[in-house]
Amino acid sequence: MKLETVCSFCGKSQNEVKRLVASPDGVSFICDNCIDICKEIVKEQEQPIIPNKFVLPTPKQLKTELDKFIIGQDNAKRAMAVAVYNHYKRLNHNFTPSDENKVELDKSNVLILGPTGVGKTLIARTLARILKVPFANIDATTLTEAGYVGDDVETVLQKLLVNANYDIKKAEMGIVYIDEIDKIAKKAEGRNLSRDVSGEGVQQALLKMLEGSVATVPISQGRKHPHQEVIEMNTNNILFICGGAFVKLNSIIQERQTYHSLGFEHEEKPENQTYKFAKQVCPADLIEFGLIPEFVGRLPVVVSLDALDEDALVQILKTPKNSLVSQFQTIFKMDGIDLKFEDDALKEIAKRALALNVGARGLRTVLEEAMLDIMYELPNNTSGKTIVLNSKNLKPSYSVQDKISKFNTVAS
Repeated sequence: MKLETVCSFCGKSQNEVKRLVASPDGVSFICDNCIDICKEIVKEQEQPIIPNKFVLPTPKQLKTELDKFIIGQDNAKRAMAVAVYNHYKRLNHNFTPSDENKVELDKSNVLILGPTGVGKTLIARTLARILKVPFANIDATTLTEAGYVGDDVETVLQKLLVNANYDIKKAEMGIVYIDEIDKIAKKAEGRNLSRDVSGEGVQQALLKMLEGSVATVPISQGRKHPHQEVIEMNTNNILFICGGAFVKLNSIIQERQTYHSLGFEHEEKPENQTYKFAKQVCPADLIEFGLIPEFVGRLPVVVSLDALDEDALVQILKTPKNSLVSQFQTIFKMDGIDLKFEDDALKEIAKRALALNVGARGLRTVLEEAMLDIMYELPNNTSGKTIVLNSKNLKPSYSVQDKISKFNTVAS
């Protein structure tokens, strides 16, 4: 009995197709339909893959979304919305087919200045969530030069790749936030004789990555070794946002701007004059602080965040979507208890947090301490209760002065 000849790919018989082509050994066959499909596959692989364009919210829409999570800092949110919008608008432009008259647009990385606890990381993370792009956050203090104990600069890209589920194309259009960037300022000359492996050396290592280059990134996490599997990653379309407190930068700006004169017309500016980062800082100030000129040049957009006052802390407590008040109310609701805060209680919490001098982070410290006894006792009681907190029944923060002295000791 003679077996019927069929296509080895789709299984169709000779009667169902126009033609069957045999392999050189005469064992396998392929039909004309499958040949056409193979041609299309080869044709698609020969064409360059053009990423999909971003559907971008306008800067106003981005700021409106930021307002739901970040209180105050209007100037900083406007500047960040414009910077992120321009970055991804640039990507959309560069993704279009090129021609001889097309202008290639370079990227502009961002430097955020501001005291601790004012929302630098939160702004960057929220923008990445709004745009639905991968986000990686790394502390610059862990980075060292290659060959020394610590994380190499490629760790930044490794975390981004992991957060993109190892989708290389998606990771190459993500956002990287490098925190504590002021801690890698180069050390003053003559301060010590040891090698500055976590300062200027790290800045030098980051230069190519910030500007745009093809970096070799280890796939597996952990310490690098010669035989581990690596992947190449292009950083040209990655937006880098660097943030830091730059504690002594104000004194550098003040020294530069203070007017010195001699004689009867001698005049000095008031010692308590406040120097605003955004309006006063210039590249020379950052270089004097300890950033190398090449590094400063790769962060052309400088955004400043202001310190938070008591009113801003009160708004942070109750206004954002994931406010601390709503978080504690949810925790208490799990035990069947309704928790309510009166306005004077919120003001008292903000006042105590302001004394800690750590920005919005102090709010949780104060709340956790003030609510400790209540959270300890209530789960043992019956549910269905309502607790109303005001400034009188809010537990006194007996250790605030100790905390303030500890923070001042660490800062000095």
